Amino acid sequence: MHAAAPDPSGAAPIARSAAEALSRTLRVVADPTRLQVLSSILGSSQQRATVGQLAEMLDLTQPTVTHHVRILVDDGVLVRHPEGKFVWLSVAPDRITSIEDLLR
Repeated sequence: MHAAAPDPSGAAPIARSAAEALSRTLRVVADPTRLQVLSSILGSSQQRATVGQLAEMLDLTQPTVTHHVRILVDDGVLVRHPEGKFVWLSVAPDRITSIEDLLR
């Protein structure tokens, strides 16, 4: 039996909890429409958008966008900000860096 060769980079494997969180995020964003929603929000001047704006930008129906937004909100990737009669969507502050990294 041979021992595994040590990793020359010295990098430790990702911790289980971090791997599970990343895996959950990857499953949520592994959809072309959700990636477009996130890209559209991050690419907007204020890094926020409404469902109506997203539907128009992506040439999709509002119910379709609402479905994908709900999944992103439920996972904590997007947050809702009600302002008057509008509900603005933005990427959660603690997820912006990881989402930007995924979109590169």
